[in-house]
Amino acid sequence: MNNPDSASLIKFENVSKKYGSFSALRDVSFDVKEGEIVGFLGPNGAGKTTAMRILSGFFPPTSGRVLVQGVDMAKHPHKAKQSLGYLPETVSLYPDMRVIEYLKFVAKLKGVPAHELRGHVRSKMSFCGLLECGHRLIGRLSKGYRQRVGFAQALMADPAVLVLDEPTTGLDPTQIKEIRELIRALGQNRAVILSTHILPEVSMLCSRVMMINQGQILASETVPELASCLKDREAIHIKITDRRDQERALRILSSLPEIESLKASEDLRGETFISFETSPEHDLRPLVMKLFVDQGISLAEIQKLHLTLEDVFLGLLKNRDSGRHFS
Repeated sequence: MNNPDSASLIKFENVSKKYGSFSALRDVSFDVKEGEIVGFLGPNGAGKTTAMRILSGFFPPTSGRVLVQGVDMAKHPHKAKQSLGYLPETVSLYPDMRVIEYLKFVAKLKGVPAHELRGHVRSKMSFCGLLECGHRLIGRLSKGYRQRVGFAQALMADPAVLVLDEPTTGLDPTQIKEIRELIRALGQNRAVILSTHILPEVSMLCSRVMMINQGQILASETVPELASCLKDREAIHIKITDRRDQERALRILSSLPEIESLKASEDLRGETFISFETSPEHDLRPLVMKLFVDQGISLAEIQKLHLTLEDVFLGLLKNRDSGRHFS
C-alpha cells in the first residue's frame, strides 16, 4: 500500500519531447512512490511509449528532467539506471540461448557479484515461474514464458523502479492472468509504472491512473476519483429487437434535451443497441418506455449501467475539448 509520506521514486518535471515540429510530450509532470502501481493509460500514439523510453534513459527529453530515486537521469544516467528495471513492449531476447544462460549473462551485466550469481538468478527464476524451463532455448518458449524471462531480466538488479510498456500485449487470457498476478506481487515494495491501452487492466492492477492524450496528462487520480469526475452522469442502455424501429427510436431520443452522447449499433441478429448519457437526477426510463410503447417500438430491454473507465476517459476528452477542466 502506498505511503503518502514516502519519497517519490520516479519524478517527471515538465518533460517535453519534440520530433521536429511534432510534440510527442508536452510539459508532462508526475511522480510515483514506493508501493504504487500507476497505470499510464491512453490510445496508441498518445505519448505513452515516448514517456517510458525517456524514463528508461533510452533517449533524452527535449526539455525538463527525470529523476529516479532522486538521481537526475541526464546528469548521472548510469547511477539512475541502476535503480530501474525496464520491460519494453517488444522484449529483445537471444533465442539461441537457454533461459538460465541468458539470465546469468544479464546478471553479470548488471553487476551481480560472482559469488551471488547462482542464487540470485535462481531466486528471480523462481519468482517468475521459470525454474522448470531453465535449460530450454528461449526461442522455443511460448510468448507468455518469453514475457516471464523479460520480467526476470528486468528484476535482476533488484530495482526500486519498474517500467512496464504494454506487458500483456499478444498474450492469451491465461497468460494475461498470470502476468497480472506477477505485476501485483512486484508492486508491493517498488514503484511500478505500467503503460497500457487496455482499460480493464488498469482497473484490476493499478492504485492510480494517469490518462494521457496527444502528449498531455488529462488526469492523475485513483479509479474511484476519476469516476467521481462524471458523477453527475449515468449511462442508459436500450435493446430493440427490430432494426426497422431504430430510426424512430433515435428520433424520439434525440428530441429529449436531457440526453447526450446518443449512440446506436446493430448485431447480426438484427437487434439494435442504443446507449446515451443523462443526469441521474431524473430517471428517464419510464418516459422512454412510454414513448416507445406509444409508437409501437419493439423495446426488449432498458437498464442503467455503471460508467466504466472508458466512459471516464472519453468524458475527460469531451470535457477538455469543450473547455471544462477537472481538478
